Amino acid sequence: MADFFNAIRVYENEDGSYEQKVQQCEFDKLPQNNTLIKVKYSSLNFKDALSATGNKGVTKHYPHTPGVDAAGEIIETESTEFKVGEEVIVTGFDLGMNTWGGFSQYIRVPDTWLIHKPEKLSLKYAMGLGTPGLTAGLSVSELFLNDVKDRGSIVVTGASGGVGVIALTLLSRYDYKIVAVSGNEKQYDLLQKLGADEIIARDEFSDNLEKPMLKGEFAGAIDVAGGKILSTILSKMAYGGTVTCCGLVDSPKLNTTVFPFILRGIRLIGIDSVESDLHYRKKIWHMFANEWKFEFSSETLHEITLEQIPQHVTKILNGEITGRTVIRID
Repeated sequence: MADFFNAIRVYENEDGSYEQKVQQCEFDKLPQNNTLIKVKYSSLNFKDALSATGNKGVTKHYPHTPGVDAAGEIIETESTEFKVGEEVIVTGFDLGMNTWGGFSQYIRVPDTWLIHKPEKLSLKYAMGLGTPGLTAGLSVSELFLNDVKDRGSIVVTGASGGVGVIALTLLSRYDYKIVAVSGNEKQYDLLQKLGADEIIARDEFSDNLEKPMLKGEFAGAIDVAGGKILSTILSKMAYGGTVTCCGLVDSPKLNTTVFPFILRGIRLIGIDSVESDLHYRKKIWHMFANEWKFEFSSETLHEITLEQIPQHVTKILNGEITGRTVIRID
């Protein structure tokens, strides 16, 4: 093992700006956790871009190494459940937020954060899924558990983003009628290829009248937006419908009433992949390795290197990235 390794380090400058640098680091700079992993792949997420640009709601202290996802090989461990040489997946918990993250050739994390990589998943494919894949999987699973099939269409917001692309791909396998909501008109053809039966522009979807109840159109929804978009979804849910919420791209605020809940019996389920039950995570990863396994297209999966991260941080913040971006670390 080399004496040094490369990682992205984010620095806070005196003028309040933030700068990302690829830097050689010493191993004693890593946290003193019980498992050392050689990272082969990571992925770029919106939360990583926030961390890389100084969002104190995500990362409190700098310098810092972002990366909420990592997949690689165990080099050292004190664990009784995992062994040296095993390939593992790490997503969520505090990785890349306030703990040294996956934009690094090595990480040191607690073994309680690890998932045994399913045999049929490659490390690259696992990071093609990453946190958005896990989030989409948890969301789709909740729709299945609440039996929304044959009650109406399913609406997916942020459809050209990481969660949306994977959710569309999964739902299309089960013959759902899917309504995709997207602010990226250039990706409408792609959304149709992924299985969207109808596409609605984001600006046209929100109900500006903010009525608590509208015609019940949807049996289910996977929402990454919050704000007015989620309020509109709730007002348009059919009786017994289920909405999963996993983001706040539009706004963290929610203006609604109790009427859709008590008059139509709908459910609003929060999806959290950061602290979700480890056994539930394992189930979702094994689903992706088996009955949910699919092939990413060149339009939905992009590969970059560690050195290319800074320019892609800017792109994801500007909404210029479609689908998933994996980072080849090793």
